[in-house]
Amino acid sequence: MAAVFLLGVCLSLLCGGLFLNAFEKRQVLTQKDIDAAVLHTLNTHALPSQTSKAAAAVQGAVVHVLGFVTDPKNENADIESGVGTGVVIKDDGTILTNFHVVAGAKKLRITFFDGTQSEASVVSVQADKDLAVLKPQKIPDDLEPAILGSSQQLLPGDAVVAVGFPYGIGPSVSSGVVSGLNRNFKSPDGQQMLKGLIQFDAAANPGNSGGPLVNMTGEVVGIVTAILNPTSARTFIGIGFATTIESAGSAVGLPPF
Repeated sequence: MAAVFLLGVCLSLLCGGLFLNAFEKRQVLTQKDIDAAVLHTLNTHALPSQTSKAAAAVQGAVVHVLGFVTDPKNENADIESGVGTGVVIKDDGTILTNFHVVAGAKKLRITFFDGTQSEASVVSVQADKDLAVLKPQKIPDDLEPAILGSSQQLLPGDAVVAVGFPYGIGPSVSSGVVSGLNRNFKSPDGQQMLKGLIQFDAAANPGNSGGPLVNMTGEVVGIVTAILNPTSARTFIGIGFATTIESAGSAVGLPPF
């Protein structure tokens, strides 16, 4: 019996030693092991791009804005008068958009990212900056406003993303760079001059108006306002303009960023 007991003790010690030795070996990681694991991940997994992450950060706060007027052929019916984009900037659903998107509309309909629809009213406007603030009647339970950044850190060449509803299609994402800062833009009718704008080359078309211009950290740095096209076509040729978020914020009564 003593011999059997001693044999059992020896086997236990031997197994314990082997386990401890294996455990210790597993805990020793070299820099070469870490580099190999990182390289394996990079080679086998498609990582999201910076522009994709920037768009995803703001996409839930981007809304589709439709304006309606009375049908001149049928006073009991409404017809679409304008289409644009807006961005939620407060927890209560407050939306920032362009004034020209909502000007003249007797009724506004907002569609949120999750498909929720609501009528909205115009709370305030600053026509000289082509800005309007909307308040929807209802909002999604899980609505998160966009994070507002600062345009003061922007430099020509910085990457930016525009999110909106060009020609009502969307939400659509386009990317480009800041082409210039402190630009001026005169409206096609020559009646209005907008100043201090961000010039960018991310694709924007009718319907993008009022949507956010976003930096690579997902912060809104501007509100897409206008596109320049020297022809009669209302299509994008690579020159777009956005009101800085500082200018937009001051227009709607937000504190400085």
